Amino acid sequence: MEAAAVPRSAAICRAAPAVPAARARALALPRRARSASAPAPRRLVLAARRAADGDSVETAPEAVPIEKRFPAFPSVMDINQIREILPHRFPFLLVDRVIEYKAGEYAVGIKNVTINDNFFPGHFPERPIMPGVLMVEAMAQVGGLVMLQPEVGGSRDNFFFAGIDKVRFRKPVIAGDTLIMRMTLTKYQKRFGLAKMDGKAYVGGDLVCEGEFLLVSATE
Repeated sequence: MEAAAVPRSAAICRAAPAVPAARARALALPRRARSASAPAPRRLVLAARRAADGDSVETAPEAVPIEKRFPAFPSVMDINQIREILPHRFPFLLVDRVIEYKAGEYAVGIKNVTINDNFFPGHFPERPIMPGVLMVEAMAQVGGLVMLQPEVGGSRDNFFFAGIDKVRFRKPVIAGDTLIMRMTLTKYQKRFGLAKMDGKAYVGGDLVCEGEFLLVSATE
């Protein structure tokens, strides 16, 4: 008996392989829905595992308020300790704090430059810029904290400028800045009370002043 003729379209349908039900449902979903159901990226899986294990997930910097992002300067010498060493007083004491110090080698001090400083009304009324000579004076006072220390052969006598060389002013220092000054002792002659120092001053990591200082201690 001859087989009945089967339409070509029906034969093609019967010949197509069966598609698993899960695969068929995935194909039926829109593209956006399929991407949402795809496995999570590896970094998200690892973050979820760390959170499940009790590890803290790093906080984005934007989530921390700006007032909490910057640590305070350390205090190796406060203003009272500075006043015990330096003979300067208002309005000419230009070091507010020492944040790092190594006896006989260097000191790092800060000067908070504020609009209330007595030199700003005249320098200048419309543009408050710290005078360069006062920047040099402030750096010399930090140097004095190094050379007047008894533990390195110094004394608590007064000290004076004996020379200033290669001083360069790189950027202006204005009200609101924090002047950070590093003075490094390069040579000390105890017999004559002479100290040669290399000085650098910074604001926000930018070099604003540098030079070589020669200081001499003297008994009144």
